[in-house]
Amino acid sequence: MDLHRPVDSNKTYEDMTAEEKLRFDHQKMHELHRGHESMHTTMVLILIVTLVVAQFVVVEWKKRHYRSYAFLFNNKIVQFFTMVSMWSIPLALSFNKGWWRFITIWTVFTLLTGIVIRKSTAKPMSNTTPRLVYKWFYLIYKVSCFLGIVGYILMMATFVGINTFFGHKPQQWMDVALVLLFYGLYFGVLGRDVAEYCTDKMAASIGYYTKEGIPTRQLESNVCAVCGNQLMVNVNEEGILENTYKLPCGHVFHEFCIRGWCIVGKKQTCPYCKEKVDLRRMFTNPWDRPHILYGQLLDWIRWLVAWQPLILFLAQGINWLFGLE
Repeated sequence: MDLHRPVDSNKTYEDMTAEEKLRFDHQKMHELHRGHESMHTTMVLILIVTLVVAQFVVVEWKKRHYRSYAFLFNNKIVQFFTMVSMWSIPLALSFNKGWWRFITIWTVFTLLTGIVIRKSTAKPMSNTTPRLVYKWFYLIYKVSCFLGIVGYILMMATFVGINTFFGHKPQQWMDVALVLLFYGLYFGVLGRDVAEYCTDKMAASIGYYTKEGIPTRQLESNVCAVCGNQLMVNVNEEGILENTYKLPCGHVFHEFCIRGWCIVGKKQTCPYCKEKVDLRRMFTNPWDRPHILYGQLLDWIRWLVAWQPLILFLAQGINWLFGLE
């Protein structure tokens, strides 16, 4: 389909065929933005430079004055407030705009996650709770990763014009791509925040992990330090349901437990001795690499959301100074 072929100007929009409407909308969009290419490019470059500079400033801040950085980023009260804000503000906006699809999905996610949170904070805690919690959040993590990848592929397909082969408007494909990306990134970030909260609660309840690094229980042999249950197979044996992982420090764990602890719960230390864990060396399977990279992306998105108002304010201020619209 040639989107630039002229449309009969004597026809009204209602009298046009679907193909003519598609060509008309495409040409109208180009006419609206004619001559703005350099301006739009400049505005995008300003936003990118602002993001890069902001990232550099935060890294230098962390190196030169870690106490103030840790108070803002590693403070549990601040993190809990951020998590509650991310959980509630999109819902309020959705009610205001009437986005019932998001409200429905948010409600289902909140109800199921609320049950998981209640189990993770219950005392005494059931022996099956840690594995249930980690499996739930690992499922959320994988689903959000899938949605994000599909949304990204669909967006790239729209950029190269594949939608024209199916006779669809680029806006239709782009809308679907952005919705998938939003759901993947939003529930991915929120799920990891809640998983980290549940991880701290469960680990402190079990007793093998404390924030100070001094366990309140002695780790027995052949016991997982995350959930406190017996290991079913040895490190070198192939398990039917899951394998056993051994960290460089010598401590062993259930596969789902250590995956939930490191990838979903955002912990990069041994749950028992707090020795640093290299995720790339521990999870050598190529299929695990996308999960690790996606987790790093979610951490960056969380940082971006926290600082988004200030970054956009700076970018808009620069655009205003240069007279860009």
